[in-house]
Amino acid sequence: MSEIILMSDPRVAAVPVQERGEPLMDVRRDGRLRVDDRKRDPAGAFAHLRQGLLNRLLEAQTLLPDGLRLLFVEGYRPLALQRRYFDDYAAQLRTDHPAWSTGQLRSATSRFVSPPEIAPHSAGGAVDLTLIDADGRELDLGTRVNASPEESSGACYTLADNISGEARDHRNILDSALTAAGLVNYPTEWWHWSYGDRYWALTAGAQAALYGPVDLI
Repeated sequence: MSEIILMSDPRVAAVPVQERGEPLMDVRRDGRLRVDDRKRDPAGAFAHLRQGLLNRLLEAQTLLPDGLRLLFVEGYRPLALQRRYFDDYAAQLRTDHPAWSTGQLRSATSRFVSPPEIAPHSAGGAVDLTLIDADGRELDLGTRVNASPEESSGACYTLADNISGEARDHRNILDSALTAAGLVNYPTEWWHWSYGDRYWALTAGAQAALYGPVDLI
């Protein structure tokens, strides 16, 4: 696999934000995206995205082969929840690897959970998703959505070689549609795609991010 830039890389945090001020939109109101409830929260925060990202997801869905659709799993994540996810995973890794330095721990944690201060989900600029067929069945993409590197033996990495040919084909289909619509993938998580956040700006060569952390009002 080629070099992977992790969320903890200083180059990501160094990207400036020129906030565009787009509202968070509830993707369920549009009705064109199938929304899964596995990450549902009482406020429905999980189902929100910035308008620009939602528009690109809808475009990407039109680029899929006949009979396939996107399955939306999680979008916006409140900053407090992002911080809890990061701290909990870091604590797990600290227990498993007590000799790791603070820097090693932060880097390893960011393979799976973004540091809160730059988290794409908390900016409304990231989405976790997968593919379904015409009957609503999830396709095999090699691991479950949100499988950790430890759980999946690294198969969660987008370009992992320890997945089946069928799963690779499905990942390629997802990649083709979302990339064509202007999204970028976080290469340690095949299901994580973003637009407008700092990671997108760095990998797409944009001068600034369009979205910073936002509250759901």
